[in-house]
Amino acid sequence: MAGNVLVSSQKMTPRETSSQTLPTSSAEHDSLVPLHPLRIRPAGNAYTATEDIKMAAGSFAALPDELLIQVLESLDAASLKWLGCACKALYAFSRLEELWKTLCIESSTSIVAWRGTWRSTYFNLPETCRSQISCQNLFSDVLHRPFLCAHTSLVPYTSNIPARNAIPRLQDLSTFEFSHAWTDRPFILTDPVREWPVYREWSTEAMLGKYGDVSFRAEAVDWPLKTYVEYMNDNQDESPLYLFDRSFVEKMDIRVGKDGQYRAPGCFGEDLFSVLGEQRPDSRWLIVGPERSGSTFHKDPNATSAWNAVLRGSKYWIMFPTSPSQPPPPGVFVSEDQSEVTSPLSIAEWMLGFHAQAKAMSGCAEGICKEGEVLHVPSGWWHLVVNLSPSIAITQNFVPQAHLVNVLDFLKTKPDQVSGFHNDINNPYELFVEKMRGVHPEVLDKALGEMEKIHGGKKRKWDQLVNGDDEHVANANAFNFGFGDDDAEDVP
Repeated sequence: MAGNVLVSSQKMTPRETSSQTLPTSSAEHDSLVPLHPLRIRPAGNAYTATEDIKMAAGSFAALPDELLIQVLESLDAASLKWLGCACKALYAFSRLEELWKTLCIESSTSIVAWRGTWRSTYFNLPETCRSQISCQNLFSDVLHRPFLCAHTSLVPYTSNIPARNAIPRLQDLSTFEFSHAWTDRPFILTDPVREWPVYREWSTEAMLGKYGDVSFRAEAVDWPLKTYVEYMNDNQDESPLYLFDRSFVEKMDIRVGKDGQYRAPGCFGEDLFSVLGEQRPDSRWLIVGPERSGSTFHKDPNATSAWNAVLRGSKYWIMFPTSPSQPPPPGVFVSEDQSEVTSPLSIAEWMLGFHAQAKAMSGCAEGICKEGEVLHVPSGWWHLVVNLSPSIAITQNFVPQAHLVNVLDFLKTKPDQVSGFHNDINNPYELFVEKMRGVHPEVLDKALGEMEKIHGGKKRKWDQLVNGDDEHVANANAFNFGFGDDDAEDVP
């Protein structure tokens, strides 16, 4: 991919750029990507080069770049630092941000402050102490691709959405309309949260003033909000860390509900998981992230539906329904029992490689959810989301009556994939049925009846395939598998 991009070898100042033509999913689009700060270029450029400085890396020069990075992943910080002093090529490889990101996350030493790069943060180096040696004539997709992805414009991929793919935008929706026509369809509510206190009051500055020292979960790290905002405002990551905290209500002492600081949009009706009270699984998250941060393709947990309210910024969504005839999105690989989902690509790399193919697929839905709007994610839909600008959002998973069967069936048939419940809850399915029996017995009985029909129908179909139709059962039962000799001994 990146290896097909040709870059001029002319020397440039740090403020100059090289024009690189990138594949796009819309009309032809030339995007200006800055020259790599170490002057590293894609591997394809090596075919016209007269020098390759990797040849000075001794035995390491014989290793493919991917294998060399795997070797470097096994080194500690001190070894990685000293190896980078050996030559320019190893200096460049030892500076790969993903290596230092892992070391930072795994380090037992708390981060003092974000210093603009993972390596500088690990050593607590101010920008004035950051070296930047030119590694011109080093050609590596492994080193250049993350930089390319981190600086490729998302505009060609998130604009000019075809009408057939556009997620419907609704000014208002009643509970009746939702339950009868919209539970299986994504949509954007354009005006549901503007009266929420959090919408009026929250900004990055306001949150820093009140919660700057409060620690929040950002993927694999727990950072004070002030540290995360420093990172958010100054990083070069291909896939920026996404603050995604499930305990924000307690940490921020927020009231939720009719008279609280935010509430679920009324059209979604009752969340049936609420019958579990304090025993319900994780259901609400504060989401904060810079431009380009987001979530790769996934389905929401436990077959729940979700709503996502954007308080600041904007988000691009691309979504696909799930059905036996609908394959997963391109670039997404699912195990046979659907317990493992692999998307070995960053969001930007997925956009570069698969976005055009995805847009052309049947069922594709795309849309931009803007500040003050709410997007609905139906149960079972694949979705990818990326921030188009620094963003603050709240999301909540819920169980509408229309998807109660989906949730019950998931809890019962996929217990190893159930998530978010407290460890002391051994059987979420039985707990949910018990609580529903006490609050909504008629709704539960109807859902259990539908489950019985679904699984009973599957069982009958299997019996027909194995045993044949009723009129052929006698003949089928009369068949014996043997070796042609009635007196033959039993085969062990």
